[in-house]
Order: sequence, then structure tokens, then C-alpha cells
Amino acid sequence: MEQMRQFPRTVVGGVSLPRILIGTNWLLGWSHRSSAQDKLITEKFDTPEKFFPVFETYMQHGINAVMGPISASPLAIDAIKYAEDKLGKKIIIIDTPVTNVNDTPEGRKSAEDTFKKSAEIGSTFCLMHHGSLEQLCNKNKRIFDRLPDYLYMKRANGLIPGLSSHYPEAVVYSDTNGYDVETYIQILNCMGFLMHTEIENVARIITNAKKPVMTIKPFAAGRVTPFVGLNFNWSVLRDIDMITVGVMSEREAAEDIEISFAALDRRYPDLAGRSSPDMNQAVLKR
Repeated sequence: MEQMRQFPRTVVGGVSLPRILIGTNWLLGWSHRSSAQDKLITEKFDTPEKFFPVFETYMQHGINAVMGPISASPLAIDAIKYAEDKLGKKIIIIDTPVTNVNDTPEGRKSAEDTFKKSAEIGSTFCLMHHGSLEQLCNKNKRIFDRLPDYLYMKRANGLIPGLSSHYPEAVVYSDTNGYDVETYIQILNCMGFLMHTEIENVARIITNAKKPVMTIKPFAAGRVTPFVGLNFNWSVLRDIDMITVGVMSEREAAEDIEISFAALDRRYPDLAGRSSPDMNQAVLKR
């Protein structure tokens, strides 16, 4: 069988990663749209086998890294293992666990246990969930309080650390303070959805970041089409940066991969037209 075209890669912390990362919000039920949409997702993906067509489609193009709070989801862990066994290939886990950051002995022990679990499931990268990291942000001092302690815990468990934040300041503070991280997760989309400052500012911060950036929410949680969202992000990002792409079907994955190839090739993607009750319209004919 002829091998499908492999997606371009970058290097993060010495690890080769595809420039598309497999997102999990649309597999695990976090739609950013409605509780009904969340329920639709979890009902569709309720066994490891149902994840497989999506993973297989990505993996056919060498897209072998998945991002999300994997260590907290037994279903996601089982789905990744199932896909690895079926395909005979390793999937790189970029874990984003919710972490107890209370400045107490109990809080520190809980954080250590969280990172230990991340390592036990086979994660390569660990970036605590943005909701946890942002509790440490001190904008007055332009630092993250006690952050080096948590980065040390991750390294001690053999994990590659990074920072996941909805705050674009996280990149600036980290680069300024020289925190021991290898990558950043940042929101970037053409609508400014969930972004804390203007799109132009975030794009500038990413462009000047000292480490590769993993961007998330390129479609603004379904508020823009993949053609628009992906073309915008790919036009802004550097060759070292990545886009996290979440889908609900293998067909969506295939379309998003083709749109991304086309954006990088500077051509129009090879996509089927959308259906309509009246296909006898000039703009719909190919």
C-alpha cells in the first residue's frame, strides 16, 4: 500500500512532534458550546474502539501526538492504548492535568501524585491545566509564584515540562524569567475566541517566543470553518509551531489535514463541495 503524505514535523525538547496535534475536546466532551453538544460527544465516543477511526486517520499522515488531560480520563488512556495496539505505533501524549497548587504539604503531595500518574500512563510532556497554572500568576511581579517547584516535580518524574495558559503573559513571563520549560500552549484563532488580548498581540508574542508554541482552538470551538481557521493560523505561525486540531469524525480529520497541507503548499484544498437542497447553482458546481 502506498504511504500517505506525512505531515511536517518540528522538535520540542528534543522530541520530534507533528505540527498538527490531535485535540481531545471533541472526543471527551468539552465543546465550549452547550451541555447538549457535550452530551452528543460523550455518547458518540463511549468506548475505546470508537476513537480508533479518528486516531487512525491522523496516524496515517504521521500525526502521532495527542493533547489533553489524558491522565484523568481512563477512557482516553484505553483509547490511546487500543489505537497503539491496532496500529503497532506509539502515540505521544501531551498531558494537561488539573493540578492542586495549594501551598500546603497536602497540596504539594497531591501535585506530586498528579505528575507521577502522568508519567505512569506514558506521557512524554506534562503541562498542568491552564486553570491550575493561572492560580500562580502574579501580574504585579510578572512571575508565576512557586512555578519552579512544579517544573522540578515534572522533571523528576521524567516528564518534559511546558506552560499551558490562556494568558498570553505566560509566554512573556516565562521567557523573561527563564523558567525550565520546553514549549507553550496558547489560544490562537481568527475570532479572538477566549483570547485575553487582541489577536495581533498574541500573534506577536508567539512569533517572539523563545520556545515552540502549541496553539489551540483554531476553529474558535466551531465558530469558524476549518478552511478559515486553519488558513489563518498557518499563515501566522512559525515553522516550529503547532496547531491542535480536534474533530468528531475521521472525515473531519481528513478534511482538516488536506486543508492544512494546502495552506502550507499555498494552494486551494482538494475538498468535496457542501451539499444543498438546490445543487443546481453555479457557485456550487465544480
